[in-house]
Amino acid sequence: MQTTEHLVQPTPAEQAPFTTSEKPALHEDWVVVVLGFLIIGITLFGFILPIPKFGWSNSEELFSKVLTAANLGIIGLQFLYVFAVALFGSLLLGKPVMRSVIVFPVVYLLTIVALIIAGSATMKSLNLEAVIFSLTIGLLISNFFRLPEWFRSTLSTELFVKIGLVLLGTSVIFSDILKAGSLGLIQALAVVLSVWYFAFWLCKKMKVDDELRMMIASAVSICGVSAAIATSGAIKGDSKKLSYVISMVLITAIPMMIFMPYIANYFNFPEEVTGAWLGGSIDTTGAVVASGTLVGETALKISTIVKFSQNVLLGLAAFAISIYWTYTKHAAAKDEANKPTLKVIWERFPKFVLGFIAASLLFSFAVSPETSAAVKDSLKNLQGLWFALAFTSIGLETNFADLFNQNSKKPLYAFLIAQGFNIIVTLIIAFLLFG
Repeated sequence: MQTTEHLVQPTPAEQAPFTTSEKPALHEDWVVVVLGFLIIGITLFGFILPIPKFGWSNSEELFSKVLTAANLGIIGLQFLYVFAVALFGSLLLGKPVMRSVIVFPVVYLLTIVALIIAGSATMKSLNLEAVIFSLTIGLLISNFFRLPEWFRSTLSTELFVKIGLVLLGTSVIFSDILKAGSLGLIQALAVVLSVWYFAFWLCKKMKVDDELRMMIASAVSICGVSAAIATSGAIKGDSKKLSYVISMVLITAIPMMIFMPYIANYFNFPEEVTGAWLGGSIDTTGAVVASGTLVGETALKISTIVKFSQNVLLGLAAFAISIYWTYTKHAAAKDEANKPTLKVIWERFPKFVLGFIAASLLFSFAVSPETSAAVKDSLKNLQGLWFALAFTSIGLETNFADLFNQNSKKPLYAFLIAQGFNIIVTLIIAFLLFG
């Protein structure tokens, strides 16, 4: 899931005093791998970060367990740790570090509030996870207050999600990846081909323009925001149209992320089927992780692996789209100097997937069971924290007005219909493969 490019342009006052940025030293996906393995390495070499307590059942326990000096000290130590990692990430990405110095503490504080709320016995009984509260808090702030554009552009949503996903690899045994990944790849091929063609056909019938048609079809069928961005790059698409598609993806992912796990629970879907359904139909990796978390460990692992299977197809899809667009009569594609090559596959390939697999290989074959048992709780805590930070950021950067201020509603209607088709088709395929 990439950070949205918002339709509202910042004023000079909003940009100041943070107007400069450097050229990124590394691509974001490689930065994620570096940061993920930095955390894993520090942990394996003996620095096991203490885990804060967030569970409470009444106000007395809230103050005697959670809001104690000792526990707040652990929360503060955790902040310093992840703050240092986030600043290092900003440095590697070429982002103005001073922006992150201001923005990250705000995101962390809001996330801690969400974790405390989610820690109450009442919320746990309702099966409401911290990611829902971090998302809700962010949405309330972003939709009731006008955040400066420099603040929103500094949010590192995708970075946080992908760090969490690399850390998730430490808890996924590689044999599970091979087993579920092969089925996930079969599902991904079936879903991508059927849903992409349906969405493309539907948009054409509804007279949606060519660029939006390609972006919507890719976003619905492959992997949401990343696919829309890759497609826009492949066809040299309009950035405002890309922002429109990204807004639709993010906003529709929210109700899907929340309600699909409860639908699966109501109808008693097997956890493997639920995971495959979530991973194959929800369009952002972060929302897949959040919804899988609501169901359980098995669903989280299966949904992540299935989503990765779709992500792997992104490079091939971008290459195919590049060829189609280049060799049609579209004026934007007649540049002979930019004919697509096989290099496009590697450029579009989501590199953080390699980090996830490497972490799984490391803990499956190289790390002893004793060491793994000693570090797993600390790494799992950090994994959950990065996910929660990501969803606070998603909420803060998502403004519903970005979507509903558009003049034409045809792309929105086409996207929603295609998404409904995607949900039904993916559920059927999930039952056939994982049932």
